[in-house]
Amino acid sequence: MAKGETFERHRQPWTTDEIQKLHTLAKKGMALKAIAKALKRSEESTKDRAKADGLSIAKLR
Repeated sequence: MAKGETFERHRQPWTTDEIQKLHTLAKKGMALKAIAKALKRSEESTKDRAKADGLSIAKLR
């Protein structure tokens, strides 16, 4: 089983709601891990979506 396949939303298209939430959380400076958890998506998927939307996500220090 590949990494990230444990998520129940595996390969699901993003909803407008999820995208708005991603933008909101990213603007608040939330870390990738926290955003991914809040959206119930893999960090990889969240990172890719943010990148596609031109968002920058805070790295954990």
